[in-house]
Amino acid sequence: MPKMKTNSGAKKRFRITRRGKAVRAKGFKSHLLEGKSAKRKRRLRGTGLTSEVEIKRIKKMLPYG
Repeated sequence: MPKMKTNSGAKKRFRITRRGKAVRAKGFKSHLLEGKSAKRKRRLRGTGLTSEVEIKRIKKMLPYG
């Protein structure tokens, strides 16, 4: 049986934790930052977890995660 291919876009955007959750970077922090408040930009700084609904789809794209 051939190897399964990892989705290239998903491997750049998501990481699977040991407990099986998907970690992602937060969006809306790349441009047009003058109009966003400092509080909003601070909240977008770190990483976040994906919603439970999306995890099954992400794990299918990352078979060796």
